[in-house]
Amino acid sequence: MSAPENTSWKEVATLADIPALGGRVVATRDGEIALLRNERGEVYALDNRCPHKGGPLAEGAVSGDTVYCPLHNWRIDLTCGEARDPDTGCVRTWPVRLEGERVFIRLPE
Repeated sequence: MSAPENTSWKEVATLADIPALGGRVVATRDGEIALLRNERGEVYALDNRCPHKGGPLAEGAVSGDTVYCPLHNWRIDLTCGEARDPDTGCVRTWPVRLEGERVFIRLPE
């Protein structure tokens, strides 16, 4: 699937800016985006609001491909933004690209 023409890759952080098993917030025109890094060093980007009560996901704990909301421990799948059973809901995810230590996300123009 190709990216819409009205998007581009924006450098938003370095790997050193994102704590292992944690996150960092990036402010964009579309709102706050949580950058999260797991124990394998993989970086994910998703809206910084849990679908349950709007908890700040960048402050949650990361384990594997899951972030745990700091408010009520909802589990959000980092690969697709879906809440894991028994919870339901979804947050928007953003494509991530790494170039060495630099982190890029694809954002609307």
